[in-house]
Amino acid sequence: MGKGYNAAFASNPYIVGSFACIGGGLFGLDISSMSGVLNNDYYLAQYNYPTSDAQGAITAAMPAGSFVGALIVSQLADRIGRKNAVIISGFIWVIGAILQCASVNRGMLVAGRVIGGLSVGIASTVVPVYQSEVTAPAIRGRLVSLQQWAITWGILLQYFVQFGCSYIDGVASFRIPWGLQMIPGIILSLGMMWFPESPRWLMDHGHDEKALEVLADLHGGGDSKNELVVLEFEEIRQQVIFERTEGAKSYLDLFKPGMPRRVMLGMALQMWSQLSGMNVMMYYIIYVFEGAGLTGRRANLIADSVQYVLNVVFTIPAIIYIDRWGRRPMLIAGTFCMSLFLFLVGGLQGGYGGWADLDGSRTWIIQDNESVRNAVIVMSYFFVCSFAITMGPVSWTYPAELFPLKVRAKAVSMATATNWLFNFALAYAVPPGFEHIAYKTYFIFATFNAAACVHIFFMYPETVGRSLEEVEEIFKQGHVFTAWKIGRDVGKKTVEEVVQKSQAMDPNHQVEHRESISDTEKA
Repeated sequence: MGKGYNAAFASNPYIVGSFACIGGGLFGLDISSMSGVLNNDYYLAQYNYPTSDAQGAITAAMPAGSFVGALIVSQLADRIGRKNAVIISGFIWVIGAILQCASVNRGMLVAGRVIGGLSVGIASTVVPVYQSEVTAPAIRGRLVSLQQWAITWGILLQYFVQFGCSYIDGVASFRIPWGLQMIPGIILSLGMMWFPESPRWLMDHGHDEKALEVLADLHGGGDSKNELVVLEFEEIRQQVIFERTEGAKSYLDLFKPGMPRRVMLGMALQMWSQLSGMNVMMYYIIYVFEGAGLTGRRANLIADSVQYVLNVVFTIPAIIYIDRWGRRPMLIAGTFCMSLFLFLVGGLQGGYGGWADLDGSRTWIIQDNESVRNAVIVMSYFFVCSFAITMGPVSWTYPAELFPLKVRAKAVSMATATNWLFNFALAYAVPPGFEHIAYKTYFIFATFNAAACVHIFFMYPETVGRSLEEVEEIFKQGHVFTAWKIGRDVGKKTVEEVVQKSQAMDPNHQVEHRESISDTEKA
């Protein structure tokens, strides 16, 4: 424990890179904690049968808090470290869960969701940054994409807790699941105390020896002269020296030459991930299946649970192959397929549905047509699978790879804040949308996905397999509107090239390394 963290854990990059993903799980817990109670009679009675506008406001309270959390975390992560920011997010989550569980009216519930959202905003921003800074380039995409898998697990587990508790009479049917949300937050905060700080943050704050020690433990089996360790240490060192010559860090750095393009790419990708309609399918899946003609509380809950299981299962191939398939192909294929399936859902709803009264509410619904109902449900499943295997994991991985150390926390916070801003807007607007324009809601999101596909094809370069410092070379190539011309070898460097550049920057600094670089290039 003299290292300040547990060396046995720190020697395994998969454990270090994946444990922080519990922070992503908090987001998933919140999604299904709300979707699972929308047709709970005890919930509706406790909060005075919220209208579509009121329910939209309750749901949107969490992303509103997350938007604020995503903005404040940049200063927090730069000052106290990535690890400590994650720890703080867990404790804030516990406070929010307590307030939600004990809430007796809408105001108290909204307050608890805002505080919980503050935690999710912090965690969803800093966890991908932490993961990208502690993992080697060859496995970075795989580990950062675990953030999305954790979200899907959070959705799934909380939903089944909700499903089980739905058989309980009284307010305990929704208070118990809300109270159990405290457990992951406690595990996250206490567990992170055993893990190392980001080596890039350590070096940026003058702890070079500590940074080298962490890199050696994570990527070299404790050997500080391992080729990959030498390469990473020198690249980080070069970046830190260069950035220190440019002055103090501030949000103004995001507007310096070369940065606005990257900031906009990160923000736009998080925007497209929300405008894809996926979180609409998660938050309001009960409304979606009711519109398809699937009535009955138990039947709806079972159909919903299938969707959540598919979300978990189809994220697994993305985790395994994201560093082989690349970011661009996954994003292009995913947005195309999501657009197609949403157009099909909207077309089926528009062609076979009509306005009807459902439990006292005017609802667009497909009646007495089992084959069309099943087709809508299946297309919804296909849509979820398309997101899970493509946009879901890449939307967290790609922004964390785009930026230099100097502005990484701030730039990623801007991207994540964009995610929560659009999440808030959609969470609030979708219930009235289903109420007033019904099936046309699907056409809106389908069009967004089509636009995203075009945008990604022309403007998003591939970043797979490069160190965070090598990504700098990509954006020095130009190709603003011709991203497909940037090959996977652009920006790649050998140990020899990195060491020569490092010694040119500081002739007094000598680096020992082996002659062979084949292992590094393979890594």
